[in-house]
Amino acid sequence: MSSYEIFRAGQSNSFPDDHALTQQATSGAQGLVFIGADAGAAFAATSNVENRSFVALELGNECLGAHTGESRGQEGSNVVGFARFRMGKADPSNLIELVKQPQTQPDALAAAKSAFEAAGFKVAVCNDFPGRIINRLVRPYLNAALRRLDEKLASADDMDKTLCLGLGYPEGPISLLERTGLVEHFDVTADLHAALGQEAYAPARRAQVAKQRAQQPGESAALKRVA
Repeated sequence: MSSYEIFRAGQSNSFPDDHALTQQATSGAQGLVFIGADAGAAFAATSNVENRSFVALELGNECLGAHTGESRGQEGSNVVGFARFRMGKADPSNLIELVKQPQTQPDALAAAKSAFEAAGFKVAVCNDFPGRIINRLVRPYLNAALRRLDEKLASADDMDKTLCLGLGYPEGPISLLERTGLVEHFDVTADLHAALGQEAYAPARRAQVAKQRAQQPGESAALKRVA
């Protein structure tokens, strides 16, 4: 198992609560894991990271290159990115998406993967793209479901039922978004659309409405009082 220490920098989306990964950290170890919303800033302010066995940096939807820099498609070092997949407001999953660059050191990648696996995670390695694997695949599907609902292709219940029974999905797309948050879906898709410029990632209308309502708490409170 690879040893590591943890640098906390703000609230972590991947680790909102204590976990085996944080419990197994050792002060002064060769590996270094930055967690939290300000992980990138903490990484930028840390010296001698090149002497670590590996450095793992928690990402949002951005590329690892936003923190390490990019150079002619040859970027890479002992630094990897990671995110524990989490669907909106749901609890974080047991999947770590581990991000490498073209010239990431194989030993550093293997050490980071070993550290996460020793903490009980399943690890998928991906190249450095905005949103990584799952968000790149699932967000267009969820946007399409919301748009078909707007077009009145079928009711929300019937669309969910069809996809569950026809494709074996455990939960339909509309139910999934209601449970995990349309606002959170807006935030992810807006980031991906800004980064990629592809229409499939543009936030669907219902996600836009949810975001607008979330940004107007005073108006919502007034409506409730009138009612």
